[in-house]
Amino acid sequence: MPAWLIVFLVTIGYLLASLAIGLASGRHASDSTEGYVAGDRSLNFLVLYFIMGASVFSAFAFLGGPGWAYSRGAAAFYILAYASVGLVPWYFFGPRVAALGRRFGYVTQAELFAHRFDSRAIPAILAVLSVFAFVPYLVIQMKGAGYVFNVVTEGRVPQWAGSAIAYGVVLIYVFRSGVLGVGWTNTFQGMFMMVLAWGLGLYLPAKLHGGVGPMFDAIAAGLPDMLRGPGLGADGQPWSWGAYSSAVAISAFGFSVWPHYFMKIYTARDVDTLKRTVVYYPTFALFLVPILFIGFSGVLAFPGVEPADAILPTIVTSAQIGLPPLIVGLFCAGALAASMSTGDALLHAAGSVAVRDFWGNLRPGALDDAAQRRWIRHMVILVGAVSYGLALIPGLSLVELLLLSYGFIAQLFPLTVVTFLWRGVTRAGALWGLVTGGGIALFLELALRFDLVSAAATAGVHPGIYGMVGNVIVMIAVSRHTARLAPAHVAEFIDSPG
Repeated sequence: MPAWLIVFLVTIGYLLASLAIGLASGRHASDSTEGYVAGDRSLNFLVLYFIMGASVFSAFAFLGGPGWAYSRGAAAFYILAYASVGLVPWYFFGPRVAALGRRFGYVTQAELFAHRFDSRAIPAILAVLSVFAFVPYLVIQMKGAGYVFNVVTEGRVPQWAGSAIAYGVVLIYVFRSGVLGVGWTNTFQGMFMMVLAWGLGLYLPAKLHGGVGPMFDAIAAGLPDMLRGPGLGADGQPWSWGAYSSAVAISAFGFSVWPHYFMKIYTARDVDTLKRTVVYYPTFALFLVPILFIGFSGVLAFPGVEPADAILPTIVTSAQIGLPPLIVGLFCAGALAASMSTGDALLHAAGSVAVRDFWGNLRPGALDDAAQRRWIRHMVILVGAVSYGLALIPGLSLVELLLLSYGFIAQLFPLTVVTFLWRGVTRAGALWGLVTGGGIALFLELALRFDLVSAAATAGVHPGIYGMVGNVIVMIAVSRHTARLAPAHVAEFIDSPG
C-alpha cells in the first residue's frame, strides 16, 4: 500500500472517531434550545478546560504558529504572550455572567448586553459584528484542513476537497449535538493534540539539528534577524515594536470576549468549575511552545516552503525525516484536530448568535423553542457554506486572518467592562461606542489592505486598537449627554454576586 494512502486512511479514521464521539455525546442534552446551546449548564472542569484549550489549538496554532516561526521568527512569540493572560478577565466577571445567565436564562453573549442596556439594537449589532468576525476565523480552520489533506496525499486531494471532507464531519456533529458534541470532541481532540505537539516539537529539532539548543544556535549564526525581538514583518523586514505590542494587546483584549468563548461561561456546572478553568487555563500555553519549535526546525532545513503555513505537513511528510506512514497519519490527524476543535465551536456559536440575537430581536417572540433550535441548525450550515467559499480564495495568511477577526471582536471588551463597573454608561453611549469602534477598525483594515493608508501612518499599530480608543471616547462622551438607565436595573449587574 502506498505511504500516502496509509496516511490518508489514518486521517479518515480519526475523522470517523471524532464523528462518533460528537454524535454520541449529543444524546445527553435536553431537547431544548438551552440544551443545544448551553448544554443544560452542566459541563464539568475537564470538558470546560478542553473546550477552551482546544479552541486555542486551532489551525492558527498548529499551522499558522509554525508558519510564523518559520517565516517571521521571534514575531511568533506574541502567541504565547496573549494566550497566557487572555482569560484573566473571566476570573473577575465570569462568575457574574454565570449567575446572571442562570437567573435570566441567557445562552448567548448579546442577551446579557441586551438586558443590561434594555436594547434590541445592541444585540442585533453584536450579532452582525460577531458573525463578521467568526467568518475569517472559520476560514482559517477550513484552509488549515485543506492544507493538511493536500500535503499528506502528495497533492492527490486538492485543498477544496480536504476542507470539504473535514468540515462535512464537523457540520454533522454540530448540527446534531450542539455544544455537548463540541465539548466532548474537543476533549478527545485536545488530549490527542497535547501528545502530538510535544512529541513532534521535540523530535524534529533533534532529528534535524541535534536538539533545541543547537537549532537556535544555528539560526542565530545563519539568520540572526529572525531571533532578534520582535522578529520580522510580513515583508521580511524587522517588525516594529508598536506592531508587535498592538498584536499582543488586540489579541489579549479580544480573547476573553469572543462570543464562542464567552458563551461557554453559561455552560459551567458551577462558579468553582469556572474559576478553576480560568486558573488552570494558562497551562495550555505550554503546549504552544513545541508547536513553535516545529516551525523553527524548518528554517534552515527546508528553505522556500510556500505558503509558510504549510511548513508542518511539509516537514512531517518529507523523506528527509523518514517517519513511518502510520506516525505521519497521526500527526496529520492532530493538525486536523486543531482545525476542527475551533471550527466546531465557531459554527455552533454563529448559528446561535444569528438566530437568538439577530432574528430574535428583529422579530421577538416569532420563534418558539423548537423553531429556534431548528433555525440555529440551518444557520450552522449557511455560515459553514459561506466560510467554505471564502476558504477557496488563495493567498490569505492564517495569522493575518486571525488578527483581522480580533480587530472587530475586541470592540466588545470595553462594553463588557462598563457593563459591570460603570453605572453611568447609557444605552446610547454603549451603542454608538460599539458602532464607532467597529467602523474605525473596518475602515483602517480596508485602507491598509488597499494601500489607501500606509503602515507608517498608523505607526504599525493594529487597527483594532484605534477602534477601541474611538469606542471608549464616544461611549463616554455620549453617555454624559444622554439619559441614564434606572438605578435599580443597573444595580442588578453592578452589584450582582461573584
